[in-house]
Amino acid sequence: MALKKIKNKCLKQILSKVAAVALFSAAASLVSAQDASSKLDAWLMENALGPHATGQENWEGIVAAAKEEGEVSVYTASGRIAKLVDHFQALYPGITLTVYDLGSVKTIEKTVREQDAGIFTADVVTTGNSGQVIHELLGKHRIFNYVPAHFVDRIPLENREPLLIRVNEAMTFFYNAESNPNGSPISNVWELTQEKYRGRVGIKNPMSSGSSLMGLATLVQNPEQMAAAYKRLMGEDIVLSDGVQDAGYEFVKRMLDNDIVIYKSGSKLADAAGKAGQDDAMIAMSNMTYIARNDSKGNVNAIVSDLDPVSRLVYPNFMSIGAHAPNPNAAKVLIAYLLGNPDLNLDAKLEKPYLEGASFDLLQGLAPYHDAGSVSPRSDVPLPQGGEIWDEMVGWNVSADFMWEQGPRLRDFWMIHSSQ
Repeated sequence: MALKKIKNKCLKQILSKVAAVALFSAAASLVSAQDASSKLDAWLMENALGPHATGQENWEGIVAAAKEEGEVSVYTASGRIAKLVDHFQALYPGITLTVYDLGSVKTIEKTVREQDAGIFTADVVTTGNSGQVIHELLGKHRIFNYVPAHFVDRIPLENREPLLIRVNEAMTFFYNAESNPNGSPISNVWELTQEKYRGRVGIKNPMSSGSSLMGLATLVQNPEQMAAAYKRLMGEDIVLSDGVQDAGYEFVKRMLDNDIVIYKSGSKLADAAGKAGQDDAMIAMSNMTYIARNDSKGNVNAIVSDLDPVSRLVYPNFMSIGAHAPNPNAAKVLIAYLLGNPDLNLDAKLEKPYLEGASFDLLQGLAPYHDAGSVSPRSDVPLPQGGEIWDEMVGWNVSADFMWEQGPRLRDFWMIHSSQ
């Protein structure tokens, strides 16, 4: 009995010590989190960001402070920003622009991984992947919204809250105009699941491309409209496959069953669909911006502009300032530059090539994106040549909440059915 009491006493002592260690650890973590939060709030206050943004700025002072900082880094999903380096540095001498071209998925992964390790390198973060950007980055205070005060009245609320949009882009469907001189060979999206298009529809891999995943998600998030479009084509209600919950997911499954061709590169996909001299070219579910390769690469792609139920699957590319950005003033200057010259207006005369001369000086950071597949968040920027088609097309916008809640499920669904 005495031995048992001794053992119980020892056990109680051990448990007491374990509990004390756990309590100390929890307390230390709480103190650490509070300390981190206090440092972040001080940084936000110093730079008039987040809850400390006033909506008023001394722009000349910001530019002067940016030149003192001397550099700015951007994590981006778009390689076209690299085309802006020389122009930006000439406009703001003394500020070195470093571009990290990472793609949409890696932009988010790198930002999260570094910040979790206490590394704060990104001044500006710009990418799509709306669900993760809004919930994982903005929602967890890894990035902060910033709208230059002199642009607020020129940007509609939905394009600047909760996060500033750099450009709106879209996924759409390309057909080869040379192979189809009478116009689009399809009028309903469900035709792409039929036998005549087996192995003749291409997409950039949505497992590595945020824009492709958002394009699919925009279809999936509208199952009733997808079902109605099927009935208009086939004259009967759609019958769902076993285990498939609605017409949106059914479309994805049937595309995979119809041997959709998966590309690693969006530009190579656009080139494959749009190459001249083909008799039976594929249809490409592609970033609309690649229509510009008709000029640069001699492609003969055309956009399916009247597709039932939707022709334009719109997704935003956001831009923001990274938490604890080492060069916050230079980040503000770069964001303003990416929105274009304040002197740019609807009456501006812009001529191709936009990355040269007076047009470049007016468009500034918008220049590489001034094509039929991109639209500025500003209400006072003229559409590019050929961009009028944007307003003629029926468009659906991706939902950030749907992407956050259903994006992982859609990815799993794609992987499961692409392996069958």
